[in-house]
Amino acid sequence: MQIVKTAKFGVLDVCGLKPAASSAPRRGAHVAPTDAALASLTAPGGVAVVTDAGDNAVLLKLDALGIPHQTYKHAAVPTIEAQSAALGSLPGRLTKNLLLKDKKAGTFLVTVAHDRAVNMKELPGLLGIAKNANLRLTDPAVLGVEKGSVSPYAALNDGGGVVTVALDASLAPGGGDGSNILTHPLRSDMTVSASPSDLVKYLAAVGHAPKIVDFGGAPAAAAAAAPKAPKPPKAPKAPKAPKPPQAPQAGGRNKKGSKETLDRIVASKSDDFATWYGEVITKSEMIEYGKISGCYILRPWSFGIWEQIQKAFDGWIKDEPLEVENCYFPLFVTKGALEAEEDHVDGFAPEVAWVTRSGDSELAEPIAIRPTSETIMYPEFAKWLRSHRDLPLKLNQWCSVVRWEFKYPTPFLRSREFLWQEGHTAHYELAEADAMVYAILGLYKKVYEDLLAVPVIPGTKTEKEKFAGGLRTTTVEAYIDGSGRAIQGATSHNLGQNFGKIYGIEVESADGSGGKRVPWQTSWGLTTRSIGVMVMVHSDDQGLVLPPRVAPVQVVVIPIISKACPLAELQGFVDSVKAELKAAGLRVRVDDRGNQSPGWKYNHWEQKGVPLRVEVGPRDAAAQSVMAVRRVDGGKKALPLAGLGAALAAELDDVHAAMFAKAKAARDAKLVRVTDWADFVPKLNENNLILTPWCDPADQDAEEAVKDKSRTEALEALGLDDEDARTATSLAAKTLCVPHDQPPLPAGTKCFFTGKPATCWCLWGRSY
Repeated sequence: MQIVKTAKFGVLDVCGLKPAASSAPRRGAHVAPTDAALASLTAPGGVAVVTDAGDNAVLLKLDALGIPHQTYKHAAVPTIEAQSAALGSLPGRLTKNLLLKDKKAGTFLVTVAHDRAVNMKELPGLLGIAKNANLRLTDPAVLGVEKGSVSPYAALNDGGGVVTVALDASLAPGGGDGSNILTHPLRSDMTVSASPSDLVKYLAAVGHAPKIVDFGGAPAAAAAAAPKAPKPPKAPKAPKAPKPPQAPQAGGRNKKGSKETLDRIVASKSDDFATWYGEVITKSEMIEYGKISGCYILRPWSFGIWEQIQKAFDGWIKDEPLEVENCYFPLFVTKGALEAEEDHVDGFAPEVAWVTRSGDSELAEPIAIRPTSETIMYPEFAKWLRSHRDLPLKLNQWCSVVRWEFKYPTPFLRSREFLWQEGHTAHYELAEADAMVYAILGLYKKVYEDLLAVPVIPGTKTEKEKFAGGLRTTTVEAYIDGSGRAIQGATSHNLGQNFGKIYGIEVESADGSGGKRVPWQTSWGLTTRSIGVMVMVHSDDQGLVLPPRVAPVQVVVIPIISKACPLAELQGFVDSVKAELKAAGLRVRVDDRGNQSPGWKYNHWEQKGVPLRVEVGPRDAAAQSVMAVRRVDGGKKALPLAGLGAALAAELDDVHAAMFAKAKAARDAKLVRVTDWADFVPKLNENNLILTPWCDPADQDAEEAVKDKSRTEALEALGLDDEDARTATSLAAKTLCVPHDQPPLPAGTKCFFTGKPATCWCLWGRSY
């Protein structure tokens, strides 16, 4: 066993047993082992005791619940065999964990002792579901973990209550020998040891009290060791008659019966939206889960989409008349600067991550990692801006920000670190600042509608929902038909003069009086959340459906090769097709891999959402034509090589139009008007966006009352006492915006909630 020493901790160390009686652990503590315990254990490869929960959500939860436990750090062990080898003689019972799903019965996390046999045919009956249920392994992304890291502790990440936890009776309190249970806390390079009763306590605390399942029988190892009765000799079989010769099958572009397999999407968008979304973004190779909860790896396929968005938007803001310049400011902000603007820091306080140490030294003052950059940039604005001639100042930076607090992380939609652009400008007149805000809002609408084919509703946020410390906030709001929820697409803020006054930003006035004026400022941002919105709006049960203007690959060319027609015979024609498409400015890839069939490639690129597939076979080459297939609707069209680039460019524009029209029709079908409270929650429960006459966008008390009452009535309709405290998608209604495109408001119209005279139409919904 490897023992790791440091100057600060001494022995950092190994597999711990109970400490000496004189050193009782604090509530929920990570217990350090005694020297005798260290001497008695052996573990190949090295194991270290974890003495600090760090940012591991499970360990933090165990500590918060006061549950005694011990955590061990070791090499990544994605299998039971590897975990057993790593932990050596550490006392306790290992588990195997099966994440299973049936389309009708739901999703189950079955945890059994590692030596217990599981009969899949009998399992539905043990779980109390239909005996003909088709339980299949499903993607662990639904629990926010990687393969090899599934365990009961991952129930913490199931904020939507999708998964039912079933625990082997031999692991339950009183059901076995009482040994501690050893299993992973969200990651396969750590193992937690806790008692059976404490594991059950944890599961109950996270809203997943387990179903206890008695698998019965002997452990798998014992059953395997038992001698089997010899089988009686079989009677000799009569010789089989030779099969008649079969006619050759007709050739086809996508032959079935191939032994090749593709990791297909299992969940259905209509039946299990959250699981479906997790499968789509992982199996299409967009996302990989990072080692820290809420942090995600953007693989080239998703980053390529972000690059297309970035390229377009960056060009728009640099062109006339906006002429914004790019810059970069540091990642860190001092505590004093962040806290200078009280409303602003109050709005971001729960989300700010603080750095307090450098190595073993405490910092003199904590420094924050930017949740946004107003407080980093504006002290510098105060240095740079002296005269009205220095205005306007228009800056933008492409960077990442960190917002640490959230209840249920979701890739692209809600993560601890995300990519964005943030623009910051200063203007002499209020009207100039307003013009900037609305120009940027128009570009955000253009990103969603002209690039992503997602319809959005531009509007102004209410006083309650505006940017903390700003004057007013404008927004573009999208709708996700699959989940029935709205989502904020991007925001553009008029910050007024508040930040200028706080940070001492003043310029000499233009009237020659020698007086000073505080500039009017704006800030605006678009994030990688836009990618998540695009995925949820357009994709289907096969996988991604990418809008052509942001697809990293717009056209994939697949040669139809075989033993009778090897690639060499098609290579010249394939090169001509590629050259024609490249000359038209299309992003094209040729998939000429020899180890996969054409049919497998079709499915692969459909799952990745490539807008057009071009099939090239020997008959196509002879006819100097190709077969083009659209991802959005499967439409096929034979096209000649001559003029192919222009023809496919037009086809891509038509695909974009079809995707936008489909998304808009789905959104508009769920956009309703309500003028009476009695109809509000029922329409909300039908997954609608709701336009209502509203008394005053500045009335925060009335808005909060609508939120509370809508939640209460929705819970009553569902027969629930309360929502899960961790949920990030509440049942409560919230204001999305006051739409800029206002329907006529007849004189005398009353507010649907307060009964006061209405001043506008307000858009409500349940929101991410």
